[in-house]
Amino acid sequence: MLRVGNLQRSIDFYTQVLGMQLLRQSENPDYQYSLAFVGYEGNPAQAEIELTYNWGTEVYEMGTAYGHIALGVPDAHAACEKIKAAGGNVTREAGPVKGGSTVIAFVTDPDGYKIELIQRVEGASGGGLR
Repeated sequence: MLRVGNLQRSIDFYTQVLGMQLLRQSENPDYQYSLAFVGYEGNPAQAEIELTYNWGTEVYEMGTAYGHIALGVPDAHAACEKIKAAGGNVTREAGPVKGGSTVIAFVTDPDGYKIELIQRVEGASGGGLR
């Protein structure tokens, strides 16, 4: 679950920039929060990310426990180009991980959460951002 400062902005990023689908959304006026669930290929085929907007809170501190979300992609270079073309922020271009050969890249969502793109090994399944 990620706490976000603007639910629609985050939905737009995850659906339009990362190519996920909005799976479901709900409002809870009694407790003043809204939820949106995004993911690839629908539920239950893949994992989902829960986006939580607590009404009236537009900024959160990242803290030291959060690292990043990781998404498998077929081609990290192509994914970076697609993300940049959609207005996304690529913070580390695609290239080998330090000390290894796995190709990775990093992007940042509108709330500052880091997302690692990991190029899948030939024949691996799953993931998103086609």
